[in-house]
Amino acid sequence: MTSPDRALPDVWFTRDLPVLRAIARLVDEGEHGGSPYLLGAVVPASGLPKADVVAAAKALAGAGYVEVLTNHAGEIVRCTGISAEARRLAGLWPTPQGEWDRLLQQLTVRAEHAPTEVERQRWRAMADAAAAIGPDDGALLMSSLVGGYVPRRR
Repeated sequence: MTSPDRALPDVWFTRDLPVLRAIARLVDEGEHGGSPYLLGAVVPASGLPKADVVAAAKALAGAGYVEVLTNHAGEIVRCTGISAEARRLAGLWPTPQGEWDRLLQQLTVRAEHAPTEVERQRWRAMADAAAAIGPDDGALLMSSLVGGYVPRRR
């Protein structure tokens, strides 16, 4: 039992995110055309007990990540869709940070596999410059590429 003056345990990584990913896989699956999924189908897809899936679905719906249908008693019976942010969190859509990391990886790989020393030096210089920019400014840059807009730095 937790003390009233202590923070509650974090359930995002252990409960909510695995359920969100399971729902995202089911809803996004081309086989069924994104048709609504019974909450019972999410249980085996998530690998978590039903009580955890129900609690996670309520939390995810309350946060606007998941669209649901309920019965007359207010219990969630189907998952019908997910938000754009849920798609990013589940990994279906890119995030600026993730794309920045992918860019850095690609620059490193290209430097390692360049056919000539001159090209290797160019790729290394570009990789070094990108690393010097840092992840925060790199994510801002990738935001403009992924999202089509340039956010202002605060």
